[in-house]
Amino acid sequence: MKSTLRISLKSGERIFVNGAVLRVDRKVALEFLNDVTFLLENHVLQPEQATTPLRQLYFIAQMILMNPEGAEQSTAIFRKSVIMLLNCFKNEEVLAELKRIDGLVTQGRAFEALKAIRALYPIEDRILNDHELTPATVEHIRKEIAIW
Repeated sequence: MKSTLRISLKSGERIFVNGAVLRVDRKVALEFLNDVTFLLENHVLQPEQATTPLRQLYFIAQMILMNPEGAEQSTAIFRKSVIMLLNCFKNEEVLAELKRIDGLVTQGRAFEALKAIRALYPIEDRILNDHELTPATVEHIRKEIAIW
């Protein structure tokens, strides 16, 4: 038998489990006895926070986890977005990681993909600050992905 996973939540915190949103009214520890897909509230990106290409990609990947009924549609949007980003970014590290992230999602490992996307945020911030991606390119990506 697999070992259990124990998560502690503070009063008022939310957790997203297999597409359901749970909020606790007091400090609690949850113990998952089987495989479960979950996101802690502090890892959930709100639509208004998806302001850069990689944050938009993260938002789409998180939708795969948070809305299992719409996972097929979110995955299709994710794939389209990855292709677009591969054509826009020039940074070799970002390109290689985007390909790996695409593979993770294809293998049904969206949670791991989220962690990998978050790890790219500092590189993306540097690229955007150095104008390696022009504001026009970022706006074009935003319109093409159209997640909201």
